[in-house]
Amino acid sequence: MNEYIGTLFQSRTQSHIFHLQTASYAKHIALNEYYDAIIGLADSIVESYQGKYDIIKGYKMGGVINLENEDDVIVYFEQLAKFCELKREKLPQDSYLVNLYDGVDELIRSTLYKLKRLS
Repeated sequence: MNEYIGTLFQSRTQSHIFHLQTASYAKHIALNEYYDAIIGLADSIVESYQGKYDIIKGYKMGGVINLENEDDVIVYFEQLAKFCELKREKLPQDSYLVNLYDGVDELIRSTLYKLKRLS
């Protein structure tokens, strides 16, 4: 759980950096929507998890990257989607947690749609 949540926290910072570096107004707005929403979703997962299990410690977060090419944003979110898809299979499968994971997946996929189709 610590790696999954750490990655979500890191994605907030990464998306904010991309938001400030993109030349695309549509990407700028889509990224803003993402970073505004992801922390609340991650916080809900952590609080719900900790209500049944234990306090999460040892969060694992990666570094951030600068936007070198506008396609980097899409590649990042595709990798994030794949990571979350694979990682959630190993997370607790309580229905209330699965619903929260679904919310994260929906936000990532919705952001990808906006980044790919509305830019």
